[in-house]
Amino acid sequence: MNSNQFKIAVIGGGNAGLELLDRLFKAEFVDIIGVADPNPQAPGILLAKEHDILVTMDMYDLLVDSSQIDILIDVTGIKEVRDALRTHMQESGNQHTVIMHERISALLISLFNGMMVSTKASDEFY
Repeated sequence: MNSNQFKIAVIGGGNAGLELLDRLFKAEFVDIIGVADPNPQAPGILLAKEHDILVTMDMYDLLVDSSQIDILIDVTGIKEVRDALRTHMQESGNQHTVIMHERISALLISLFNGMMVSTKASDEFY
């Protein structure tokens, strides 16, 4: 990992990650690799397009060379997505990329705002 920049990909372009994504775009030490969401009109997808960042409707497009990603932020709150990301990392032998759960995103946004924000994610299956 380049110690001057974090290479980040975001899975989920809905409202849950929009504020986090906006903050990431403002950080000069962050390189957003891409954003994936099945909805081409998702707010995070639209924001990424404004910044000329790769967008895709299929998260696997971002995972082709996932070892180049330092942090993969999952803001979907969907158990099947979490499981698929873990499986991909194991099967690809990627021991570099960290998968960041939506609850950690919620913590960061809560810290930014000085108050607790809620998400649809459940820790039950993590």
